[in-house]
Amino acid sequence: MRILHVSLIAVVIVVALVGCFLLVNRPHVIAVEADLPPGFPPDGSSHDVFEGLLEEYVDGAGNVDYARWHGDPDARHGLDSYLAAVGRFSPENTPERFAARSDELAYWIYAYNAAVIKSVLDNWPLDSITSVKAPLEVVKGFGFFYQQRFLFGGTPLNLFDVENEKIRARYRDARIHFVLNCASESCPVLKPELPTGEALEPMLQQAAHDFVAETRNVRIDHQNEQVVLSTIFKWFRKDFINDLRRRGLPTDRGLVDYVASVGPESLRRELDDAAGYEVVFSEFDWGLNSRD
Repeated sequence: MRILHVSLIAVVIVVALVGCFLLVNRPHVIAVEADLPPGFPPDGSSHDVFEGLLEEYVDGAGNVDYARWHGDPDARHGLDSYLAAVGRFSPENTPERFAARSDELAYWIYAYNAAVIKSVLDNWPLDSITSVKAPLEVVKGFGFFYQQRFLFGGTPLNLFDVENEKIRARYRDARIHFVLNCASESCPVLKPELPTGEALEPMLQQAAHDFVAETRNVRIDHQNEQVVLSTIFKWFRKDFINDLRRRGLPTDRGLVDYVASVGPESLRRELDDAAGYEVVFSEFDWGLNSRD
């Protein structure tokens, strides 16, 4: 009986702690007070406003001029108007607006990136998204990726769920990890072009090629006999290996086979020369991808 009593007390304590955690860290819905962008189509969707803002505030290296963007009320309102459209129409509540599966995927990718930028601007100035903290920050990035909610087609969702439930689970395309931008130095480069429809496929392929071609993401250290990969490959290893299997490609070398399958010929040759090297992962840099 004593053991049962102690167990019941432990259960009560755990339930109380979980309840306290959920209460303190209750979801925070980010309010967007703006009308739809001028000329937003009555049918279909449009990313023109967001694309124009990226062209203005993102440089060729993918760095964002958050300070100037934050200081321009019209530009901030422009982003809010785009997010107003994101919040009203999505592939879930208005599927008729998204003619193809690629249009659906484009919506989720660009909406995710826009929400990330919105959060940075709302919390400006900051040096890292990890500075946006929940009252009880149990894991790094909890406040930024989990507690905050944005409206997507009328449904409040956090960034973690958008990435994992709406994008990864539904579309099963490993290349999305090269276009989702979390406003950090080790994230994929943010690019202004926002293609939809048939143009999305070549963009995803180019994004994969460009990501692995950067030495900060893939580097062969011949002196130490190591292949140094971005931590993104470690976090989402299953996605990359499954992609190889779907394409009927070898998986004997694991992540190295994936990198070779999307990278330039010069990288493939160097990876062949590095056969047997240990695969290690670089430390993820959470510093903000801001323009100096």
